[in-house]
Amino acid sequence: MHPILSLRQYNHDLLVHSHRHAQLVFGLNGRLDFEVDGLGARVERQTLAVVPPEAQHACGSPGGSLCLVVDVPDDDWLRHTLGRHFDAGRRLLDRPGALNLNPAQSQLVSWIAASPLADEVIAGQSAGLLLASLAAPGAPVRDNGALPLAALDAHIDQHAAHPLQVVDLARLCGLSAARFHARFLAETGQTPMDYVRARRLRLGRQLLLDTRLAVGEVAMRVGYNSQSAFTVALSREFGVTPRALRSLRE
Repeated sequence: MHPILSLRQYNHDLLVHSHRHAQLVFGLNGRLDFEVDGLGARVERQTLAVVPPEAQHACGSPGGSLCLVVDVPDDDWLRHTLGRHFDAGRRLLDRPGALNLNPAQSQLVSWIAASPLADEVIAGQSAGLLLASLAAPGAPVRDNGALPLAALDAHIDQHAAHPLQVVDLARLCGLSAARFHARFLAETGQTPMDYVRARRLRLGRQLLLDTRLAVGEVAMRVGYNSQSAFTVALSREFGVTPRALRSLRE
């Protein structure tokens, strides 16, 4: 078992594993690309990833990153530490995905990261304070501030070949589908599915320009079942067919 609280450096080496305990990974410096149970996220300053017990997760940081990691011992420790906030804390740790920190929580993370974490008392109480700040009423970090568009973009890109629904993106933000749809429309001026469609087509355009993949293969990689449907959608979005687009690079 890892110490309850630790600082960890990540690099380009991809880590893929699971463990029996829940884990919180807070970004300090750099960007860590994270996936938990199929949900993609970017862990950077003012964000964190939640890894439930037994959840398969993968992470890597091409540019290098530093994170503060909480390895939650067990439910007995959690109940003793959180008291009346135990149920909220348990729910928090059972839902994979990325969260945003509010300014006060971000300051708390920075202060703890600079503390002597080798001291078991300091580490244990600091981990409890972090969890309490996330679980206590009045600290709904999943619905705080702007939507995590970078994490949503990473998830769309990673799963572009597969069906994507509003509920999938809403879950990444810790929101109901209806609440997410309203927030997304208000913040971007687009519906979530219009945004997904446009991002898939931008990804398809980039694949056409950067690779020699067959048009049908590109279509499948960005979620279109047929080359003709992809061609029509690309032409409508950018005013150019795949063949004409590729002729521009020659």
